Amino acid sequence: MARRSIGLAVAAVVAACRPDPGPPPAPPPAPVHPAAAPAPAATSGATVWGADYFPNVVLTTQQGTKVRFFDDLIRDKVVAINFIFTRCTDACPMETARLLEVQKLLAGRLGRDVFFYSISIDPTHDTPDVLRDYAARWHTGPGWTFLTGSEADITSLRKKLGVFQADLQAKDHNLSLLIGNQRTGQWMKRSPYENPYILAEQLGSWLSNWQKPRPTDRDYAHAPEVRNISSGEELFRARCAACHTVGGGDLVDLAQHRVGPDLRGVTARRDRDWLARWIMHPDGLLAARDPIAVELLERYQHFVMPNLRLDDADTAAVLGYLDDVSRPAPPPAQVTAQRQTR
Repeated sequence: MARRSIGLAVAAVVAACRPDPGPPPAPPPAPVHPAAAPAPAATSGATVWGADYFPNVVLTTQQGTKVRFFDDLIRDKVVAINFIFTRCTDACPMETARLLEVQKLLAGRLGRDVFFYSISIDPTHDTPDVLRDYAARWHTGPGWTFLTGSEADITSLRKKLGVFQADLQAKDHNLSLLIGNQRTGQWMKRSPYENPYILAEQLGSWLSNWQKPRPTDRDYAHAPEVRNISSGEELFRARCAACHTVGGGDLVDLAQHRVGPDLRGVTARRDRDWLARWIMHPDGLLAARDPIAVELLERYQHFVMPNLRLDDADTAAVLGYLDDVSRPAPPPAQVTAQRQTR
């Protein structure tokens, strides 16, 4: 059978070289040996993660504009995508606060070469008007778009982006943040607990192929001191710092406040047991109409303190850190002596 196939192939080549006597009947196609089949065309990351991969569903912005997910939002762009809902009392406010920090660090690049998209998983409630009010209260800038759409289309997006878990209720939705560059096909999941400087570096430099120059005024002489941090400080940085400062924010300048109040000295101002309950169960205190909780909610533009599922040990560690950081700083001479003894 192999010899017959080779013979047919040679005959076809010879026949093609003879003068054309007229239109002969079309010969049957010569069989092609598997080894002679053309190799598949090389694909890039952008090809794999292109229009054939992403659902090009129609979504609606907070301004009421209809857009297509692939064609209008992510094609050839560096993007960060997360899924939220405006009535969330868990991690959504912290996610948004963390992205606000990244927005500031990107220093005007948002809407030019980096784009944020927050897509509601509660489209029945989160109409364009609701999303527009939500964006205004958070003071988000150009280039950060809030979107809604049909529940089926949003679910298909969550599944395709790998952030859908069928066993979770809406309030326990996957918290992964997706960042990527559709042109190059580079995508990765990040946590909203990630350091904002790292997120800004990944979006602004790595995913942009390091095209933007870095500041030239940095040197090791001005690098911060390397030190070990406590578990309480680690928790505060990851879970609390997106919304609160310690020794800054509205304590220094009301215009510079974050979502919540500055916490320097809070362990001296508030009852410790109340602070522990507030950290672990803010939704419970608000549901019970605790007067302090309600007053804080009204003072800070109805931004809800999220329930971050901290246990007793975590809460004690955070309060211990706030104790330590609220103590008066030692005189400079004492600080120098402490460093020399290390």
